[in-house]
Amino acid sequence: MNRKSVIPAVVLAAVVGGLATACTSATTPAAAPSPGAVSATSTPTNATPPAQSTPSSAANPTTPAATPTQAAPTAPAAGGTTPVLGTVWASGVQGYGEARPSGLDNHGDPTGIVTGLHWSSWGGATARGTGTAEYVAPDQSVAQGSSAQATVVAFDLGTCNGKPAYRAVEWYFPSHGQHFDATRYFDPCTGQDHGM
Repeated sequence: MNRKSVIPAVVLAAVVGGLATACTSATTPAAAPSPGAVSATSTPTNATPPAQSTPSSAANPTTPAATPTQAAPTAPAAGGTTPVLGTVWASGVQGYGEARPSGLDNHGDPTGIVTGLHWSSWGGATARGTGTAEYVAPDQSVAQGSSAQATVVAFDLGTCNGKPAYRAVEWYFPSHGQHFDATRYFDPCTGQDHGM
């Protein structure tokens, strides 16, 4: 064999051997060499300490990072406590000092009572619900009133006696042309009417 044919044969053998090694290592996991060992396909280098383990999210870039939890649409008030409706300001009142009360009774005449109260929202800046209350038309006496569906709105979220609470509530009768008016409300912390 002459020298010109030996060099290409050696180069060809090295290329084929390299390809075979690459294909084998791509399909078969190689055993990890012991620290300081030199493999046939690697170049010896100065010995280095083994790599420290890393958290799985850093070691595997395809692992999604943790995402923050989303808050509920009606998040509780500050301190993680669900707000209540005012407080019990006198004996005989009902529904006050509670979260999502099923009814209200101001312990007075029938216009201060709401029954069958169902809340569609609670815990946000405004709470809304519907129930049945006594509607008294203008120029009518309370005795002439009649039951009608009422919309109840609790608002002015703050604190009452140190607890997160709605400090204003109003109910009105949409079927009789009434609408929400934040200047006319009942203070469930003190039992006082405002703007009525």
